[in-house]
Amino acid sequence: MKTWMCNICGWLYEEEKGCPEDGIPPGTRWEDVPPNWTCPECGARKEDFDMIEI
Repeated sequence: MKTWMCNICGWLYEEEKGCPEDGIPPGTRWEDVPPNWTCPECGARKEDFDMIEI
């Protein structure tokens, strides 16, 4: 499972946790997140995220 960080606000999308409040269940891989999904903190697009290692 990977973690992706928003380049605009720093919000983290963790594949392990998903984003249930946006209808993305835990375990959802980044490539399976809908292309029109946006950052829940700042509204940035999926293209504005980069994978990071923790």
